[in-house]
Amino acid sequence: MSISITSSVSSRSTVRALVPLCAGVAVYLFLLFTGEILLRDSDSIWQIKMGQWILANGAVPYADLYSFTQFGKPWMSSSWLSQVLYAAAYGPGDWAGPVVLSSIAIGATIAIFVHLLSRYFDPARGIAIALLALLLEGPHLLVRPHVLALPVMVAFVGGLMAAADHRTHPSWFLLPLMALWANLHGGFVLGLALIGAIGLEAVWSADAERRLTLVFRWMLFGIGALVASCCTPYGWKTLLAAANILNLGELLTLIAEWQPVNFASFSVFEGVLLGLIALGFHRGVMLSPPRILLILVLTWMALSHARNVGTFAFLVPLVLAAPFAASSGRAEADPRNAEGRLARSVAVLATLMLVTAAFVSTSLYAAHHRFAITTAHMPAAAVDILSERKAQRIFNAYQFGGYLIARDIPVFIDGRAELYGEKFVMDFFNATEAKKLDNLTRLLDDYRIDATLLVTGSPAAQVLDHFKGWKRLYADDIAVIHVRDDRPKAAASAVPELRR
Repeated sequence: MSISITSSVSSRSTVRALVPLCAGVAVYLFLLFTGEILLRDSDSIWQIKMGQWILANGAVPYADLYSFTQFGKPWMSSSWLSQVLYAAAYGPGDWAGPVVLSSIAIGATIAIFVHLLSRYFDPARGIAIALLALLLEGPHLLVRPHVLALPVMVAFVGGLMAAADHRTHPSWFLLPLMALWANLHGGFVLGLALIGAIGLEAVWSADAERRLTLVFRWMLFGIGALVASCCTPYGWKTLLAAANILNLGELLTLIAEWQPVNFASFSVFEGVLLGLIALGFHRGVMLSPPRILLILVLTWMALSHARNVGTFAFLVPLVLAAPFAASSGRAEADPRNAEGRLARSVAVLATLMLVTAAFVSTSLYAAHHRFAITTAHMPAAAVDILSERKAQRIFNAYQFGGYLIARDIPVFIDGRAELYGEKFVMDFFNATEAKKLDNLTRLLDDYRIDATLLVTGSPAAQVLDHFKGWKRLYADDIAVIHVRDDRPKAAASAVPELRR
C-alpha cells in the first residue's frame, strides 16, 4: 500500500512538473499558426536590417547609418543582440524565422512564469494567471527585441522575488541573466531598479539579527548586476543608451505604446485592476510596506505608459503570489521534492516528445506557409515609383521608415525616436498632422525635400494637395506621393495659399 501511495504521489508530481512546459509549447504553437499577428509593426524591418549590418561588419553601430537628417549622429543600439538573432533567423522575403524566434521566446516566458507560480498555485490557477498576463501583453507581442528579452525579465525578477520570499539573498547565477538582458534590450534598467525594491522586501521581512547581513549581500548583488549589465560591446555606455528613451519628454505622449492607458472605454487591464482590488479586500491579504510600494510603482508605470501593461501583468503576480497563497492557507510547494527514477525518466521522455512534436509541427507548417509583414507598412508600389524618379530626399511617414531602410533608401525619420530627439520628432508630428503649416513648409525647405511619402488620407497629404509648388504624383490605399512642381511657383518658404 505504501509503495502504491508513493508511486501515485510521484506520478502526480511528475505531471505537475510538466504543466509549465505544456503551457509554453501550447502558446508557442498557437503563435506559430497565427504568426501574422506578430508582424504588425514596421520597426521589425529596420531591426533586422540593423542586425544584418552588424553581422556583415562584425561590429556594433556607434552612429546613425540610415537617415539623411541625422546621418553620422552618435547612436548606439541597446538591442544589438536581438537584432542579430532576428537577422540570422530571417530569410529573404520570408519572415518565418523571426516569427518562430519570437514565438519561442513568448512560449518560454509562459513556461517560466507558470513554473514560478506553481510554488504557490495549483496548475489551473497558474495557467489562468499566465493566459491573462499574455492577453494584457498581447498588443505588444511583436517581432521586436523586447519580446526576446521577456523570458529573461520574468526569470530574473522571479529569482529576485524567490529570494525575498525566503528572506535570503539572490543567487549569483542570476547575474548572467542580467548580462544577457542588457545585450537583448534596454529594458534591463528596470531589473537594476527592482533589485533595490525587492531587496528592501527581503530585509524588511527578515529577522532583526540577519538584516545587516542581508543588506550587505543585496548590495553586493546589486553591484554585481550593475557590472554584468555593462558586459556588452558598449561597456558602461549601455546604461546611457538604455536611458535615452526616457528623456523624450512630450514626445512620449505621441508614440502609441508610450501613451497613458485610456480608461474612456472598458478594457481588460481595467478589469484586472478592479479584480485585484476586490480580491484583496475579499481575502484580506496583508502586504508588507515594500510589497505595497512595488505594486504601486508597477501600477503607476502601467498607467503612465501602455507599453508597461505587460510588465505589470507578468511581475505583479510574482510579487503577490506568496501573500495570496499564505492568505488561503496554501503551503509553498517544495521544488526539491524527490521523485523516483521511473518518474524522472517519464518526465524526460515526455519533454523530448513535446519538443520533438513542436519541432516537426514547425518544420511542416513553415514549409507550406509564407509569413509576410502587414502590407500597411510596406508602400512597395509608391517606393518603386520614387526609385524610378531617383528621389534623393524623401519626407516619409513615421511608419514607412523601416520599409525605406530595408530598400536602402535614406529616410527622413524612422522608429528610433531617441536618435532624432524630442524637438525634431515633435516638429515632424506637428507638420504631418498639419497642426502647424509653417512647420511643414520649414521642414520641406530646410531639408531640401524633393518628394514626400505619406499615409493616404493623412492631414499633411491633404494639405500638400493645395500647396503651391507641389503636386500629387501617385496614390493608392497605403501611401501618397507628392513631388515638387516644376512650374513657376512662389518661394517655397512662404506660407501656402489654399486653392478654392
